[in-house]
Amino acid sequence: MPSTTRRGDRRRRDTPPPRTGGDETEILRGFLDYLRTSIAAKTEGAPEPQVRTAAVPSGTNLLGLLNHLTFVERSMFLGDDVTDWQATFQAAPTDSVAEVVARYRNAVRQANVVLDGCADLGAPVPRPRSDRPAPSVRWALTHMIEETGRHAGHADILRELVDGTTGR
Repeated sequence: MPSTTRRGDRRRRDTPPPRTGGDETEILRGFLDYLRTSIAAKTEGAPEPQVRTAAVPSGTNLLGLLNHLTFVERSMFLGDDVTDWQATFQAAPTDSVAEVVARYRNAVRQANVVLDGCADLGAPVPRPRSDRPAPSVRWALTHMIEETGRHAGHADILRELVDGTTGR
């Protein structure tokens, strides 16, 4: 059951981790989708220009994190080649929050279409890249849970610094 957290005058429903089915695929995909939803919601509605303003010395900002995860999804599941990972941490100055969120959600939808066709977790991800072998679906899902979870944690802190919003 979701609970409500209160931080100043900011309220946000806090959704607990999913109770997914019993098989490994359902558990991995359930947790990944939970984290994907969390980070998109954390970014959605964040005010300009704070959403793209670095709040830490590394330059990390809320909009850049979601932009980066869009590239990670597309690389892992759709075969896109990324030559400069550091550059993915910055959204274009002309990109609105809504555009970056929409691009992320679109990449997730496309990735899920690929994953829907993967019945064997030990098989390679069927992405169209020939420069290196694709990882197994199990490895890709586990990596994406780690990557998305790590950046969702960063986003939690950054969003609270931006406007006090807390919760998943």
